[in-house]
Amino acid sequence: MSAPACTQPGCTGTLADGYCDTCGMAPSPGSGPAAAPAAPAPAASTPAGPAATGACTQPGCTGTLADGYCDTCGMAGGSAPAAAAPAGSAGSVATSPTPPPAATDALSSRTSSAQVPSARFGSARATGTSVTTRRTRSGSQRMRAARIGAGLTSVPPAPPVDPVEAIRPDPMVPEDKRTCSRCGNAVGRGRDGVPGRTEGFCAQCGQEFSFTPKLQPGDLVGGQYEVAGAIAHGGLGWIYLARDRNVSNRWVVLKGLLNSGDPDALAAAIAEQQFLAQVEHPLIVEIYNFVTHEGAGYIVMEYVGGHSLKQVLKERMRVNGGSYDPLPVDQALAFVLEILPAFQYLHDLGLVYCDFKPDNMIQVADALKLIDLGGVRRIDDEESAIYGTVGYQAPEVAQVGPSVASDLYTIGRTLVVLCMEFRGYQGTYLHSLPPVGSTPLFAANDSLYWLIAKCCAPDPADRFSSADELRTQLLGVLRETVARSTTGTALTSAASVLFEAPATARGVLLWSQLPLLRVDTTDPQHAWLSGIAATGPDELLDVLTSQAPAQSPEVLLAIARAALEKGDTALAHDTAAQLLADDPWEWRALWVEGLAAMSQRDWARATASFNAVYQQVPGELAAKLALAVACENGGQPEVAESLYLTCAATDAAYVAPAAFGVARIRAERRDAPGAVAALDLVPRTSRGYPESRQLRAEVLLGQGATDLRVLDQAMRSIESASMDPATHGRYTVRILEQALAVVTSSSGPSSGPSSDPTTGVAIGSTVADEAGLRAGIEKAYRALARDAADLGERVELVNRANAVRAWTLT
Repeated sequence: MSAPACTQPGCTGTLADGYCDTCGMAPSPGSGPAAAPAAPAPAASTPAGPAATGACTQPGCTGTLADGYCDTCGMAGGSAPAAAAPAGSAGSVATSPTPPPAATDALSSRTSSAQVPSARFGSARATGTSVTTRRTRSGSQRMRAARIGAGLTSVPPAPPVDPVEAIRPDPMVPEDKRTCSRCGNAVGRGRDGVPGRTEGFCAQCGQEFSFTPKLQPGDLVGGQYEVAGAIAHGGLGWIYLARDRNVSNRWVVLKGLLNSGDPDALAAAIAEQQFLAQVEHPLIVEIYNFVTHEGAGYIVMEYVGGHSLKQVLKERMRVNGGSYDPLPVDQALAFVLEILPAFQYLHDLGLVYCDFKPDNMIQVADALKLIDLGGVRRIDDEESAIYGTVGYQAPEVAQVGPSVASDLYTIGRTLVVLCMEFRGYQGTYLHSLPPVGSTPLFAANDSLYWLIAKCCAPDPADRFSSADELRTQLLGVLRETVARSTTGTALTSAASVLFEAPATARGVLLWSQLPLLRVDTTDPQHAWLSGIAATGPDELLDVLTSQAPAQSPEVLLAIARAALEKGDTALAHDTAAQLLADDPWEWRALWVEGLAAMSQRDWARATASFNAVYQQVPGELAAKLALAVACENGGQPEVAESLYLTCAATDAAYVAPAAFGVARIRAERRDAPGAVAALDLVPRTSRGYPESRQLRAEVLLGQGATDLRVLDQAMRSIESASMDPATHGRYTVRILEQALAVVTSSSGPSSGPSSDPTTGVAIGSTVADEAGLRAGIEKAYRALARDAADLGERVELVNRANAVRAWTLT
């Protein structure tokens, strides 16, 4: 007996095990062994046009054609499946049976999403008769975000620059910028109205100088690069714009030497030729070639047609009438955040940039480029000349040379210049920062100050250890800055690489409820620590102190944590001291010190320890939360409130504990509206929401409220949160009794509404007249009595209910 044919329209397969061996579909309803065989498919002459009607010919589809397309699968009418038409037949449907596929093929056919009908979309729905279609509107832009700003803030893109417009028609170095390349003495200056010379010799050291461009428009350099003109003058000399005649006439930049006879400048150019070819990073200008022309050397590099941040600052100053107009803090942070991966890339190659400043960051549309690699050198290079800029260069460079730490110093100084008018940065504050008290930027941006202070620490060892470490903390500072300027937006939570999120939303934080330190997975004992299975702090301490292969930092931190959980603060302090003895820059030891001091209620020591942690990791909210708790209990409520508000405004995970802290501080100074506003920051989705409602009611009741509207707010606070019946009942009784005292007072409320029930005043759902309030109190007492476990308490509650009820004649 032959296998029955598939009954799906347009399918020539046969049924096997209840499914078609071609389309994978089950038999159509009503078909079966006794069903009549399917009629042969009619010959298809030419594909149906847009007006084609009838049954869809796609395998497995039971739809019909409407307006030329199937109303189920969306395919065009008359489009028979390719497998159904034998090779060489363009106008007929195959009638011979097809070989049954393998079992795996049948399974793939049945499970493939290609067999699932799909609604028409895109070009299938577009009207018109042309073969190609055109979109009539643009889609959402959510997939395209500005690159600068990490998605946290918006930086206006820089307009494109026409390369030809960058050419200087009369290139000349201003006299006040002419200095000797060897000793730094002023050269080429005018006297008595006579212009200074552009070429000559330094009167102090005899070094030859020349500020005249060596290349002229039309010169062909290296037989390949046609000079268009000079565009700028930098530390190593003139920079020219040229066209590469060998590569599609692309624009390139030729960077010449300040003085071709200067051996230091020549050595720097040769060094660039040797190792800069390996520098390939999207944030760093690309070096193409190195050529010579008439005895002088030139570096050929990518042309970056944008605006340097120095030019951006100058334009802002011009628009501002000549007064310095710094970048908004969030934009300045965004620029530095964007360029930091370029520094990490160079440092990973064993290179240091040396001469970072706003001049060397070019904004191209919504991207950045690090330019001017003239000062780049190997970290271990002790022979090449060192290039830097006064006011940006680290103080130790002259003695020990450049390093990763000195690069980070230049980044910190650049950030200050971008954020404010840094007067005296090349004089009074050459190697220091202005005091916080006289610097509004630092006073208003605490985290920013500590970030910059660590970048620019006098001792290189006190700075960030890498560009990546700086980037992590700078990102946290940027989040705080943006959050502070966008009040009212929905908060999100960002995972920290150093701390866990707060594990509690309670009103009062204990040492054990502060965020935990994240485990350092690079610690040599991380694998061993992960395998420990201890039942309690005593057993864990025994394992850690007697069986650990080595006393690594993570092992010592685990010992300190177990000691704190056991209550052995002395051991915790000793372990922290050992950590600091092994590494004086181990800030996690200070975190342990703060926790131990907090458990002992030694708030002065806790404040000092947590403040030191904050200064080391200024972008971490955990450090701010811990310091806020210590300051609140240590007699510094203003500092604590500021830190709490920063936490609450920045991260959703920190809102509840921070809001409770603000509320406590404001309630303590009898600022009830402020405390209520702080508690209202806690969202309904938080585990701390019920507690926030109770505290809100406490604040409203705590001032001896005689305003029925205030009592109504207290009642609504209780009614808006889920809490156990006993707690709810006690608050209800307390609020309604206070309201009853107001209503029955002979003088009445001084500022509240009338107790006349016709005014519609209510306390929650209870009418605020004497009868209504008595009835509400009685009901609450009787509910409490029903739930009371103690008989004596139950009797007392019933007696109170009877005593408060209104007297009647019945």
